[in-house]
Amino acid sequence: MTEPLRILTLSTLFPNAAAPNFGIFVERQTAELARRPEASVTVVNPVGIPPWPLNRLAQYRSLEKLPDHEMWRGLDVHRPCFRLIPRIGGRYNPGRITKAVLPLVKKLHEKTPFDIVDAEFFYPDGPAAMRIAEALGIPFTIKARGADIHHWGSDPKCRVQLLQAAEKASALLAVSGALKQDMLALGMAGGKISVHYTGLDQDKFVPVDRVAAKRQLGVNGPLFISTGALIKRKSQDLVIRALRHIPDAELLLAGAGEEEQNYRALADQLGVTGRVRFLGSVPHEQLPQLTAAADIAILVSKSEGLANAWVEALACGTPVIISEAGGARELVTSPESGRIVDQSVEAIVAAARAVLAAPPAQDIVRSSVSRFSWQNNGDQLLEILGQAAGRT
Repeated sequence: MTEPLRILTLSTLFPNAAAPNFGIFVERQTAELARRPEASVTVVNPVGIPPWPLNRLAQYRSLEKLPDHEMWRGLDVHRPCFRLIPRIGGRYNPGRITKAVLPLVKKLHEKTPFDIVDAEFFYPDGPAAMRIAEALGIPFTIKARGADIHHWGSDPKCRVQLLQAAEKASALLAVSGALKQDMLALGMAGGKISVHYTGLDQDKFVPVDRVAAKRQLGVNGPLFISTGALIKRKSQDLVIRALRHIPDAELLLAGAGEEEQNYRALADQLGVTGRVRFLGSVPHEQLPQLTAAADIAILVSKSEGLANAWVEALACGTPVIISEAGGARELVTSPESGRIVDQSVEAIVAAARAVLAAPPAQDIVRSSVSRFSWQNNGDQLLEILGQAAGRT
């Protein structure tokens, strides 16, 4: 029997006890890989902690309490801490991650050698993976997810490291064809880049009796949902403003973030406070019911790779209104799937009215994402990693 491919998954984006939804799609992808006899997966999740006095802030105190090593939902996860300088220290993070991770990884590698390092976020994980792989004498791969290319690729000091890692990597992955084009525009080699779509739990994200589901939530009129962190890039403020022009509609904001107080103030200012529900960071297992209950999922981000929330909404039979971002046109290929709109209140309102006036059949909406599954995601990833490691 062939020995399993020993994979070191390096990801700053990964759930923990303090933030159980943070990077949950990296966790799901990794779990799919780990369940296969052909693969053996060890996760290294570097945790950034700033120096005193910033480390006394609540979000960092909870991170400092995380165990260095644990079995997290069946996965073998190590969480070494590195020195983080919030907002201004981005260019130093790959080096600091390497310094924190390398002693641990060398010990693990000496005990049972790894075949490949798989970085799950392009920056800072990619350049750190490059250095770690070089120290171990093994190949590495990097996956791009969206903000890691769009944000860090626009910073000259980070872009240099990002491109160096891309050049040395054995393979690159992108969550959408559109993101692959953005990577090419930065100067990455197209022959290395595979489009690797997200997975989807087709058994959990399913259509429901929408009228009954809304009744359980105490909703009688139209219901919208916007799933994602409450940050400026996600542009939930536009959805709140649109609500003012759609009488009786209610909005579920499933996410937490630094803009929450501003969005609460905006809702109050517009007189729609009673029609906006701030749900906070919703446990992932509760999202299917909420998403399926909504008439429309509205997610008009300034930039994306291919938002998992788009895919999950469509699987629930819920049409989407999304911006021209990332892989939007790879998902919304018919009017039944939803609308791609400009980032304006007027465009959102017009699209919402059109969808509400002629609601598409839930099964037709769902069929648009039939190709998405964790099985397909894992099959492709295992093949890419195997080739990069010289196994096939």
